[in-house]
Amino acid sequence: MGDVKVIEKVQKRATKLIIYLKNMSFTNRLLCLKLSMLKYRRLWGDMIEVFKITHDVNDSDVSLKFAYHLGSITRGTVIGIIQD
Repeated sequence: MGDVKVIEKVQKRATKLIIYLKNMSFTNRLLCLKLSMLKYRRLWGDMIEVFKITHDVNDSDVSLKFAYHLGSITRGTVIGIIQD
């Protein structure tokens, strides 16, 4: 978790370098620059990776295999991870 704080600290400092944004809050600076916080970018990246894995977009030798419960009434609920 320490790396996340260091990276966000750099992002805060970098956004303050823009003169017209200097006196705004960090959240408002991000909105003006159309940026998101690191935790949201990481979550978005995780969701993309899960999509790639579940749709066989990644190399099958590298990807983890997900097991699906076929009797479920939900759409493809992931039950667990199977490692080959």
